[in-house]
Amino acid sequence: MKNLKVLKYLLVFIAVFVFDSCKKVNPLEEVALTKISKLESLMETAKSKSIDVTREETTLWFANEFIKFANWDEAHKEDIERLFSYYWIYKKDKKKLAEELPDFERNKVIEILDKSINDLEQLIAGNIKRRPVNKVDWENIEVVKNQFLSNGKPVFLYDYFSKTVGQPLTNKSIYNDHLGAIHHGGSTLYEVNQDRAINPYLLKEDGTFDQEKLKLVTDIPDTNVGFMILWNMGMPDWVHKKEPQLADGRSLFTGFDIDNPLARKVWSDVIQKSASLLKGKKVTQMGYILSNEPHWFSVTKHWTDRYNEMAKLSTYTIDKLKKWLDVKYNGNIKNLNKNWNTSFKDFASVEIQIPMDRALRGTPIWYDWCRYNMDRSIDWFTFLQGELHKADPSAATNIKLIPNHLTEDSRSHGIDVEALTDLTSMIGSDAKMRERSTRSKGPEEWEERYSYFWEEMSVAYDFMESVSPNKINFNSESHFLSGSHWRKLDTSIDFVRSTTWLATLHGMDAQLAWFWARDPDGSPEDRLEGELSFFDQALAGSYAGSANMQPHVANEYAQIMMDLNSFSEEVYAVRDQRRPIRLFYSETSAIVKKHHMKQMFPLYESLYFEGFPVGYATENIIKKQDNSNWDVVVVYKTPYVTDGEFNALQSYLNQGGTIIVDNKNSLSLNEYGQKRRKFLSKGKGNIIIVGGEASVADIQKIALENVKESLPAVTLQEDNGTHHKGCVWRVAKNPKGGFIVNVLNIGKNSAKLNFTLKNGKKATITNMMNGQNIGSDFELKSNGILLLEVK
Repeated sequence: MKNLKVLKYLLVFIAVFVFDSCKKVNPLEEVALTKISKLESLMETAKSKSIDVTREETTLWFANEFIKFANWDEAHKEDIERLFSYYWIYKKDKKKLAEELPDFERNKVIEILDKSINDLEQLIAGNIKRRPVNKVDWENIEVVKNQFLSNGKPVFLYDYFSKTVGQPLTNKSIYNDHLGAIHHGGSTLYEVNQDRAINPYLLKEDGTFDQEKLKLVTDIPDTNVGFMILWNMGMPDWVHKKEPQLADGRSLFTGFDIDNPLARKVWSDVIQKSASLLKGKKVTQMGYILSNEPHWFSVTKHWTDRYNEMAKLSTYTIDKLKKWLDVKYNGNIKNLNKNWNTSFKDFASVEIQIPMDRALRGTPIWYDWCRYNMDRSIDWFTFLQGELHKADPSAATNIKLIPNHLTEDSRSHGIDVEALTDLTSMIGSDAKMRERSTRSKGPEEWEERYSYFWEEMSVAYDFMESVSPNKINFNSESHFLSGSHWRKLDTSIDFVRSTTWLATLHGMDAQLAWFWARDPDGSPEDRLEGELSFFDQALAGSYAGSANMQPHVANEYAQIMMDLNSFSEEVYAVRDQRRPIRLFYSETSAIVKKHHMKQMFPLYESLYFEGFPVGYATENIIKKQDNSNWDVVVVYKTPYVTDGEFNALQSYLNQGGTIIVDNKNSLSLNEYGQKRRKFLSKGKGNIIIVGGEASVADIQKIALENVKESLPAVTLQEDNGTHHKGCVWRVAKNPKGGFIVNVLNIGKNSAKLNFTLKNGKKATITNMMNGQNIGSDFELKSNGILLLEVK
């Protein structure tokens, strides 16, 4: 009997072995595995010739990971189908997409292997040269002024936001050179009970701290560079019971009234406790993110209505408004009544209807509310930063600001991008670039000229860098790979390269891409499995069509960061340029006018491709910064300015500055639309008024003429088959002699380029990325990047 049982088990074992042996390997996987072997062999040859193979190591890693992921996806098609269903553009084809995904991933693995094999063969043959990768030493990062340093050289840090929740920070399959290895204090988004973020749930009603939750914060290994985030999504039940008004005036990611005294007391206790325990730890080197995408939209029929409680403001918010108005109107209620067309007997009697009717835009009551809404959020963030600095005076801070709160026309959101950028010690954002929006029913206007939509990132970063030119710029949720309203499974690797490089050229020092959610076995992270909450369903909608399904995108993100870090000193040189032309930005006109930013953009666009970074001037920039940092200020389509803004421009003129004004309507009205009796006088400076209906081309020509001595020593001529330029370029002096030139073609067509030196001398031009000499005439494909040495 015993022998029969042994025989039975033996037969089962043989059957399983035979079955496994006969199992068919997917033919695409076989191709990929053959190419992996070839690449590994080439790497050994390259290493014997002292050729750096760091880039190939990353390609190999992603190839092996995505072969595993493809097999998981093939074995779990129902799960993949469900994940596709959460994103609306994929929902109707979810079954087909789930069926096709595994082979799509395998084909992309083959593509990245082919590229690496070709690159390495060219290097071994001596046809091209390549600079070794300046690898990030994640455990020994230094923060020096406005740079992150690794081994004494500047580096650009990279990783993913909301990264594989549930996995420990010590898991090398998740935290490594390929995906990035930035430690973080929380990005689980909604699971506050499992979060490393600093949040109010750490505090108990009796004033003591929940030690288990606190351990999630304090047990972060003190090994890698990292950041902490203050998660403002909600408050514990005990706080709500004590304060019935707590949720009045809440918004999407700020789940309570920021004017509430108890909310502030809770946050004060939590921040000071956390900061005292984290002081000096590496996880704070990238600072504390004070808020995730804050906004308080307060206009009727806005998409945030389903999340916000702005229709029910707390008595604390209303009382602060009354005091604000009292100060604004110097205690004169008659002036307020005249402006608002009301008959309040005193400021204590003032009433206001929020959300405000959109039709009121351009009226004094609209301006007063929008300006107050901004000022109260400035007060909130000033409070948070102040409480943090009580426990750790040296703690770095930033706010994950949404750039389109600046670049788009809406101004009821309560966000003053200039003031908040100026407040914190780092620049913070979640900037995005994209191809056509999924919401668009047809081609968008920019598609006539460009490969992708770059306006939001470029305008916002140029503005933020003008406000705070010497700060680290941390994009803690970059949407260059995918976003809520843009997704493309077969995203071009050239798009990945171009957008990442362009953002870095505009000042970005670190980014966390959106988003990575694969567990090491290939399955989606825990939050995306099983029955999902409303918020987790929204998060799951980000999985389909993202880097989690794109071997080529995930690999290229790592590859372009390696390229940027290999040339980090050159990239810093070409990007840290003087901004000779400053466009005057008035928050006043932006609040009052319906389409101020839309009207401003064409002038910015006309200067964008002229070989230097566009800058901005504001009242505070003129007051706080050395005015010799620019040559001219241009005032364009800006009729509404406060007396303070007007006086700053006059002061600039009195000190010898030059101002170009589009016509006599600009600067003619105050914030309430009342006629200004003063006009700018030239003082010691120069005023150039472009009369009549000045065109963008007219103003551009005059502006360039006034800065001709500050223009690059190299000139670039471009022919791309259209009447619009598409190549962004920068020039820096090379310490070895000559110049370093960076060119990105963001136009929709290939561009024929010609470089000449202003002094008439001939130049030799070398492509620094492959060591090849090129002539002064060459072609650059759409989304192409060149880093050139010009001698």
